[in-house]
Amino acid sequence: MRPLYAIGKVTVGPTLRYGYRPRIEGLGNVPGKGGAILAANHLSVADELFLGAVVARQVHYWAKEDYFHLPGITGRLMAGLMHGLGTIPVHRDGGRAALNALDAAVPVLRSGGLVGLFPEGTRSPDGRLYRGRTGVAHLALQAGVPIVPVGIIGTDNVRLGRSGIVLRFGPAMDFSGREHTMSAKRAITDEVMIEIQKLSGQEYTGRYASRPAKPSTSR
Repeated sequence: MRPLYAIGKVTVGPTLRYGYRPRIEGLGNVPGKGGAILAANHLSVADELFLGAVVARQVHYWAKEDYFHLPGITGRLMAGLMHGLGTIPVHRDGGRAALNALDAAVPVLRSGGLVGLFPEGTRSPDGRLYRGRTGVAHLALQAGVPIVPVGIIGTDNVRLGRSGIVLRFGPAMDFSGREHTMSAKRAITDEVMIEIQKLSGQEYTGRYASRPAKPSTSR
């Protein structure tokens, strides 16, 4: 476990667990060792924090590549923070760069680490569950690891002392032996999303969520 992440586990972690009292179900489905992907629905920026707080092992996440290349002293501090937390830089424009970002997580998984991933690709704009993007299947097949579906409830309305936050971990899904074709990845992703929907209880839309538009740099 990276030092900065370990510090967060003993500082931020207890605040989240005891201050917000999340209900945790099925945590034993997270492997005690070995690589695995935690695939969850995405309601809020708090999702990563609560997952990290309740899972004993370190969970590696992606962070925008921009955070690793900011200018000046602030930029160097931010880059140090990102590396210290074990985050994986991701280029958000899609295409080959996006696949390269996914593949950057393969060594983490093959070395026995956990990676947290939100297959919807962005936060739900209205609380419903949107179609999953096939990167979760691509990563599982490339690394040869199982996927643990996670249903998160209540993080879109976080209040101190609120007991409505729930994290449900489903049984690990093993896709070893499946083909590495696009159609197979689509089928795997759909299977994972079905399990996430069962755990979260969300209405499933069957379509992709739109990513927030980038702010214009023109004048």
